[in-house]
Amino acid sequence: MAVAPAVADAFAIEGSRPLSGSIRVAGNKNGALPILAATLLTAEPVSLTNVPRIRDVDTMLDLLSDLGADATWTGPNEVRVHTANVSKSSPDPRLCARMRASFLLAGPLLARFGQATMPPPGGDVIGRRRLDPHMHAFAELGAEIEFDGTYDVRTDGLQGAQVFLDEASVMATENTVMAAVLSPGETVLGNAACEPHVQDLCRFLASLGAQIDGIESNVLRINGVQSLAGGSWTIGADHIEVGSFIGMAAITGGDVTIEEADPKDLVSIRPAF
Repeated sequence: MAVAPAVADAFAIEGSRPLSGSIRVAGNKNGALPILAATLLTAEPVSLTNVPRIRDVDTMLDLLSDLGADATWTGPNEVRVHTANVSKSSPDPRLCARMRASFLLAGPLLARFGQATMPPPGGDVIGRRRLDPHMHAFAELGAEIEFDGTYDVRTDGLQGAQVFLDEASVMATENTVMAAVLSPGETVLGNAACEPHVQDLCRFLASLGAQIDGIESNVLRINGVQSLAGGSWTIGADHIEVGSFIGMAAITGGDVTIEEADPKDLVSIRPAF
């Protein structure tokens, strides 16, 4: 049996050497997870590339498989998901306890089945990470929520509505968008998060047939459609990793080419270039 190499207690870094060459950064984990959850919104197959092969992604695939989906790795960074046979709306609590992003299944399950029974998510506690914005948005769209150790979210039919998030929560924005894309009428989502991975989710959904205006802004307008198609999508590059390599090239006076990076995703750091 192969033994994993030991991690060094310390690293000696010899500076004063410019970096040079080209590198392709990994796909954004925070883009991959909601996009994987969003595959529940279509009964047709979805193929994803540039998917980071990390524990959280494997956990999301396990959650989808437990719900009844065919979710498999088809290459080193490629995944195929087919959710036609999904038949339950209550994710495995044991798997949900592994990461906070498990709660991203709430919006798609609510849209598809009219109900979602969600255990409190696990993962790291980093500051204030309330679920209130999710619940408020679901209620505005027409859901009823009960909590008795788990979140029981139900509806006789979601409907487009005016929704204003009391904080620009990334996950609440993503959950609201996923719940709204199949809801009749127009949903106007104010104070929406607009990070690159939120935009990536919206563009992915649009590639399947969703109608979403205002991508890149803090106000999203979603006109519900009857169904979404299948398709393929490449997960966007991790903009934080891109920024890290830009910084390394800058401080060493190097010449580095970062492949597959989208300049639009770097708007928050471009003033420092």
